Amino acid sequence: MRVSKETILKLLRSWSLTENLINSTDELLRWIKQRNAEIYVNINHIRLSESDFWYLDQQDFCIRNKNRSFFEISGMRVKENENIICEQPVIIQSENGILGCICKEIDGIIYLLMQAKIEPGNINRVQISPTIQATKSNFTQKHGGTRPLYLDYFLNADRYEIILDQLQSEQSSRFYKKRNRNIIIKINDDDIEISPNHKWMTLGQIKQLLRYDNLVNMDTRTVISCIPYASFSYTDDELCYIKGLFKDNALYQSIFTGGTYGEIPEVYRYINDYKMFNEYQTFLVPLNELSEWEISDYGVICRNENNFKVIFCDITIEGREVKRWTQPLFEATGTALFGLITCVKNGVRYFLVKAFPEIGCFDKIELGPSIQMESNDIRKAKTDTDSFEAYFIKRLSEKSGDIIKDVILSEEGGRFYQEQNRNIILEVPSADMDMLYNLPKGYFMLDYKTLNIMMLINNCLNIQLRNLLALLEV
Repeated sequence: MRVSKETILKLLRSWSLTENLINSTDELLRWIKQRNAEIYVNINHIRLSESDFWYLDQQDFCIRNKNRSFFEISGMRVKENENIICEQPVIIQSENGILGCICKEIDGIIYLLMQAKIEPGNINRVQISPTIQATKSNFTQKHGGTRPLYLDYFLNADRYEIILDQLQSEQSSRFYKKRNRNIIIKINDDDIEISPNHKWMTLGQIKQLLRYDNLVNMDTRTVISCIPYASFSYTDDELCYIKGLFKDNALYQSIFTGGTYGEIPEVYRYINDYKMFNEYQTFLVPLNELSEWEISDYGVICRNENNFKVIFCDITIEGREVKRWTQPLFEATGTALFGLITCVKNGVRYFLVKAFPEIGCFDKIELGPSIQMESNDIRKAKTDTDSFEAYFIKRLSEKSGDIIKDVILSEEGGRFYQEQNRNIILEVPSADMDMLYNLPKGYFMLDYKTLNIMMLINNCLNIQLRNLLALLEV
């Protein structure tokens, strides 16, 4: 069943509500704290030879497990005109996982069923995740563990109202063409049993909890960012009701009264030209062919400065489908900076986005935020004086400008070890508006409505941009 306008209107109301009749935000924070205290976690760095499941395949020279399930780590090389321009390890995980949220109307308010979930790479153990967060290997029980709770709702999603069902990309700087199924369904099941690891929350509460560092995980952020508010035309009375929910009138205008979608052909023309005429080619190669990377029993480490390395871990976590296992994890060597520049023009909020190619991107290039820099890029940008990156860093160092959001958020803890990135939404003052005219190629000023429509097309907005848009509050 396709999502109805009535449900979207109720989701907008849920976005505006930061308290609910079921669980207050303070109660949710205490719940997370309690779950952290109750769950035993022990994670140790180990040598690969200490794992009885993962090994270095000497024939293909990749890191994989004995079942050839979950994922493997191989080398990747980018060449342009026969010149190597980049090479690194990448995660190859061909199967699509489910990132799914159940929502339900209770006393006229839509709530989302969220999970307190721990992943081995989480910097603070428990984070708020979707109702279900599982790879195909998880829910087909290839690992021998228990079946994930609430799985049947999503396997039988056509019985319910489907608010969202999209394949969206993951971190293309680490994964090779990785996508997950982002799905939200609305149920009417009064008998649904709520586990101790799950709580009902309004969308507004999730947004409120996103103010806290490393509390709401990446999978939740990407799912809620895709809710299709701009899919309907609204009557004047409906728009009047919606406007009353918003404190940020410019954001309201950006979602509901801006956007003729005239910019979309221009964006696609640039992206399609890039896909057609860019000459770079990507190749999967054995790890031992990566000239700057050293593969040992202790990990995969670049001989020069790099943004990450591969480590091996022995993990024990109570309350998981499998309680003890070993696996590789990608460990960042610094904190990345993801920034979204915004401005208000003629009463409408616009966002500066950039078409951003990445090594593992499913189709070469996607729209990303204004600023997308890993730790090494940040050091280089500080020496530049004529770029949006330099402007952004300058504004942060001066603590000037209107910082709408500034929060540290973790990357997905199932594959990344304690990786956290700074996410900032910065409003440009009127004195600096000139910089947003005559933009360089690949940059676009778009309203939320345009971005929301493009979000409903697979692989259009990258994970960093979707995560930043998830931070917006009404």
